[in-house]
Amino acid sequence: MLKLEQVEIDNGGFVLRADLAVPEGGKIAVIGASGAGKSTLIGAIAGFHPVVRGRLSWRGEILNDAPPGQRPVAMLFQDGNLFPHLSVAQNVGLGLNPDLRLNAAQSEKVREAIARVGLSEMETRRPAALSGGQQSRAALARVLVQGRPLLLLDEPFAALGPALKNEMLDLVQDLVRENGATLLMVSHDPMDARRIASQVILIEGGTAHPPQATGELLDNPPPALRAYLG
Repeated sequence: MLKLEQVEIDNGGFVLRADLAVPEGGKIAVIGASGAGKSTLIGAIAGFHPVVRGRLSWRGEILNDAPPGQRPVAMLFQDGNLFPHLSVAQNVGLGLNPDLRLNAAQSEKVREAIARVGLSEMETRRPAALSGGQQSRAALARVLVQGRPLLLLDEPFAALGPALKNEMLDLVQDLVRENGATLLMVSHDPMDARRIASQVILIEGGTAHPPQATGELLDNPPPALRAYLG
């Protein structure tokens, strides 16, 4: 279980508070108005923003001071963070070894991940030769090879068209189901939450509220969420 117990997160002077728990294997959407602190929350879980009060833990292990690379977290950012001078296979391989010195088993793992996201014929291509959807798939494959139990998505598919975004969300859902990972997904679109998440963390007023059932929250939103949704 992921727990944030009376936590305060500092992001450049902006303070976000959270006292909540996420069940292992849960699929959670993180929603709220622009600037509410959605990215701050998952950034703190990944280790990019300091927890200045309280306790952040996974399976009982306190993570407050653990550096990002030593956390059980794989994170997919808005821009995918693909390196333009590297091929698809090399970009995916970075998820296993930053110097790209991969043994045979690791190389096979890279090939399997690329195949799983439907890019088998594109291993040698560079990002500029890929469509937006293909770039998203390559970035997702890099997350997949890491095999971390916590998967954090910071709106990586926001720039895609509706059909392609839904395709990527379905792929994420399949991968999470196969791997048993716990998913936290930042989104500004309530339809994304309905499509993939069983629960929602609402962020408003400087607070990340405990997860609530997706349908119940979105069908009967509190005033702050109703104002945001329009």
